[in-house]
Amino acid sequence: MAETPRLKRLDDLDDDQVEQLADLLIDCVEGGASVSFMLPLTRERAVAFWRRVADDVARGARALLVAEDDLGTCGTVQLILDLPENQPHRADVAKMLVHRRARRRGLGAALMRAAEAEALARGRTLLVLDAVTGGDGARLYERLGWTRVGDIPNFAFMPAGGLCSTTYYYRDLAARDDA
Repeated sequence: MAETPRLKRLDDLDDDQVEQLADLLIDCVEGGASVSFMLPLTRERAVAFWRRVADDVARGARALLVAEDDLGTCGTVQLILDLPENQPHRADVAKMLVHRRARRRGLGAALMRAAEAEALARGRTLLVLDAVTGGDGARLYERLGWTRVGDIPNFAFMPAGGLCSTTYYYRDLAARDDA
């Protein structure tokens, strides 16, 4: 049995972490996740994306949480903190990714709970995200008590082509019973 993944916040990323996050992103896109990238996703594009994220993390514009198991990085989620000055209480949740080897074991829920805790620690009480309508992520967010705002049809393409709708959600952390 694989070990339980360990969650941690990264405040800076080294080359190995960037490479492991690139592997994770490639796995998710190849598995059909609509997370801004089309197939084929080259290693160069994946690494370039994570280097941009690393720059944002280093300057405090994003918080990056990762999960690691005995094989390396198996999950991640980001909080985008660099928002307009009239929204200092808010963050956007982005790129919640779980490697196919680590799915169906509660890791997505653990990452989301960690993101919520990180948001509260940073004084952010309103979180916003979007997910493919009816997809695994949408089902997870609804199970976790996120509030569905609505759907936008034909919002993005799936990695192999074909349009999909997106559903927007929010979470008011100040109103949570367990906050």
